[in-house]
Amino acid sequence: MRLFHISFRISFRISFLISLFFVAGNAMAACPALLDRTMDTIHEKPQSLCEYAGKVVLVVNTASQCGYTPQYEGLETLYRKYKDRGLVVLGFPANDFGGQEPGSNKEISEFCVNQYAIDFPMFAKIDLKKNPLYAELSKATGSAPRWNFHKYLIDRSGRQVQSFDTKVEPTDRKLVAAIEKLLDSK
Repeated sequence: MRLFHISFRISFRISFLISLFFVAGNAMAACPALLDRTMDTIHEKPQSLCEYAGKVVLVVNTASQCGYTPQYEGLETLYRKYKDRGLVVLGFPANDFGGQEPGSNKEISEFCVNQYAIDFPMFAKIDLKKNPLYAELSKATGSAPRWNFHKYLIDRSGRQVQSFDTKVEPTDRKLVAAIEKLLDSK
């Protein structure tokens, strides 16, 4: 009888480990191609965007010295309101339009925290025209950013992308409705 218990325990453990392997494999495979990349955070540390797989993602090119900079407040409000339901806002500082993001990553980070108490993930400053993520977002929507604070909304599967122009405020009913619709569909 004791031999049976030992054999059963070993068999159970092996089955458990095999199932963990398959679950982990499926989780890794679940990263959509759009997010399957690593980018530097505002603190210049590499981070996989696969971390956001399964979430509704709002991608925004930001700038600290732009007339639209106050949108940071609305973006943070959206993030705090909906993060527990699965929304993440990703900020990508860019100096592409009007030279309105001239600072270093450290200066941008300090500005975001001190002026707007930003808690959503911020990434290192990018060149929009050379950034592969933005190239794919532009291709998916047929709409490239024409100014700072252009927004791309990505569904949980990473396959559906919507584009929202700079002038669409983070609290705009159209954007909020689109976010809520994606959050409600699981």
